[in-house]
Amino acid sequence: MNRRRSLIFCILIATPLPAIAQPKANYDEAKVPKYTLPDPLVCLDGTKVADKATWEKKRRPEILRLFEENVYGRSPKLPKALAAPREKWQSVYDGLGLRAEFKIQALRAGQDTPLLKMTMLVYLPKAAKGGVPTFLGLNFGGNHTVDPDPAISIPTSWVRNNPRSRVTRNKANAKSRGAAASRWAIKKILRRGYGLATIYYGDIVPDRKDGLTEGPHRFYLKEGRTSPASDEWGAIAAWAWGLRTALNHFSFPRERGKPHVDPDRVIVIGHSRLGKTALWAGALFDDFAMVISNNSGCGGAALSRRAFGETVKRINTSFPHWFCGNFKKYNDNVAKLPVDQHMLVALIAPRPVYIASAEQDRWADPRGEFLSALHAHPVYRLLGTEGLPAKEMPAVNKPVQGRIGYHLRTGKHDVTDYDWEQYLKFADKHLKRK
Repeated sequence: MNRRRSLIFCILIATPLPAIAQPKANYDEAKVPKYTLPDPLVCLDGTKVADKATWEKKRRPEILRLFEENVYGRSPKLPKALAAPREKWQSVYDGLGLRAEFKIQALRAGQDTPLLKMTMLVYLPKAAKGGVPTFLGLNFGGNHTVDPDPAISIPTSWVRNNPRSRVTRNKANAKSRGAAASRWAIKKILRRGYGLATIYYGDIVPDRKDGLTEGPHRFYLKEGRTSPASDEWGAIAAWAWGLRTALNHFSFPRERGKPHVDPDRVIVIGHSRLGKTALWAGALFDDFAMVISNNSGCGGAALSRRAFGETVKRINTSFPHWFCGNFKKYNDNVAKLPVDQHMLVALIAPRPVYIASAEQDRWADPRGEFLSALHAHPVYRLLGTEGLPAKEMPAVNKPVQGRIGYHLRTGKHDVTDYDWEQYLKFADKHLKRK
């Protein structure tokens, strides 16, 4: 009898418990809770920001610190980036562009072990005679997914949903060549006189719950810790840190009169979770000349206090590694969060920033994304720029472009040619030399 009871007990504990049901997402504007946004132009001590100096010396550093402590986590100092070409520049697209891959390693001062190894794929317009404004963004599946060209290398780092066997994994990767080409519009970018640089985000840190024990995080863990402290960087901050590290490569010497990336005109761009990354990179590092957020939603451009679509609690539950540990304190009390995402957009001021939404992407809360742009407008105006040229959310496929740009397009959660057309027009307005 005792043996039978023991067997039953073992079977019970080996059976996985049913997943706890998540509350249904709110898609009803009438159910958006009443909220009060923190004022980006009022300091914590109650001082009203009335001039550029107060913003730059007091309020902006204050907001940045609040985001570091409560949302994204503190990142370590930037390492030194070293790069060497893996191949020479190759002519592509019947002479329209040039393409090369660069193996980037990041080193800590006084150490020889690389913190980070990334492969950056770069396209430049072949006809350019010097520095080219360039879009820099991370990709989800590997550099080989942005174009079917078999010469583009396949990543050897972690890849989502890939088999564990290296042979099987390489075969699966080979089949995914060009799978994300529709999101990158490389020929359109080159024809307009711009460059494109992209890095596989898994080269920086794996996008999984235990990923913060790998990649650069492991070099910065405090003694006795196996994961970052509650106010230290999560995956989004690490991806942003990797983007800024890659930017160092563009300052290396280049051949006079030949096409090269202009390091003073690099546009950081991202979609979805990588749109969140682009916004944080642009806020944290003012080296980026322009910032573009495509369908970034909660933790990106959308206001957290609206609780529409994806919420702070939902995102912290599903992706606990994206943000710092302190962000979870606000899962059930977002009103206590000392910042909201309009303040993230404001940190980019006065540099140009573009926020894009999709009509069917309600999970990302398009209205909340627009409202972040709208409530960042006063900071842009304080700093003497146009800000957002709209007081009401524009109609579908009717972009507005000031120093802050915004559009709501038809369609789903994706990056489309329509999106790229708006981004190129926005870049022409602010970065194209006359």
